[in-house]
Amino acid sequence: MALWGTAKTLRSQLIPMDRFQVALDYLEQALNPDSVEHARIMQIPSGQERRIELSLGVSAMEQSYQSKALDQGRLEAHERHIDLQAIVGGHELIRVTGLEGLTVTEDALEDRDVCFFDDTKNASSWLMRTGEVAVFFPTDVHMPSLADGESSRVYKTVVKVPLD
Repeated sequence: MALWGTAKTLRSQLIPMDRFQVALDYLEQALNPDSVEHARIMQIPSGQERRIELSLGVSAMEQSYQSKALDQGRLEAHERHIDLQAIVGGHELIRVTGLEGLTVTEDALEDRDVCFFDDTKNASSWLMRTGEVAVFFPTDVHMPSLADGESSRVYKTVVKVPLD
């Protein structure tokens, strides 16, 4: 089941394993306006991203983009990692649902650890604001990067925690 909150609240909700500690330590820095990590993310030009290797196989995709309309989004899920998606600046909607009853439109699990699905009216929408983090497990299908009304600039980091 997907989780939502701050890095601090998620620390008490997630299983205490080393990889989550690496992810949450990084997120606390990324979300701290006085940190090097935060400054680095806030300087990313729109439409660009950079991959940061942390430790224990955990990595982060730091990115900046314009949020998009619902018809430009794609529902996705991953099999070999857990996503921790944090809004460093701005806001966006993320749609969330379970796997049941969805139709696969593209299966790239083998190559890229992502599977895409047709949209569904049964998904919930979460408004993600600066400082908030969503955790998506393999059974959590999600559609990130959506505009809440008008498109706006979003600064985000997505931490990939491997399951193996």
